Amino acid sequence: MNRFYVDSAPIDPASVEALVRASAYGAVATFSGIVRERADDGRPVTGLSYEAHADMATAEFERIATEAIERFGDCEIAIAHRIGELRVGETAVVVAVGAVHRSRALDACRYAIDQLKARAPIWKREAYADGTSEWRENCAHDEAAP
Repeated sequence: MNRFYVDSAPIDPASVEALVRASAYGAVATFSGIVRERADDGRPVTGLSYEAHADMATAEFERIATEAIERFGDCEIAIAHRIGELRVGETAVVVAVGAVHRSRALDACRYAIDQLKARAPIWKREAYADGTSEWRENCAHDEAAP
């Protein structure tokens, strides 16, 4: 399986994580982005729809992985993003990083998801319980992060 992909099929986080496991690595950090039941403004969400330019997105995933390796050292990175209609509770994105130590794996994982949100040509439309929907901008950083 390719370590960088965009697909309409459900993502199995364990299969993405398996792509970065190696006997040389003592840590695997995995981030899974899940469709949640409430929007940032509190409105009930019934699902999300993702669109992407798949070839450009996977090329960007590879660039992000290369940058992460340059910044944090030897590691393996895999990134998968779902497109199409997703329901609450489904996995939209998975980033997995295998590295010698946890700090490298965690740092590279956070860098990769933040850069993906900021740069990848992927678009998200939220569907609300009242029947309306709107395109949402990707947030590059978690607002609670330092």
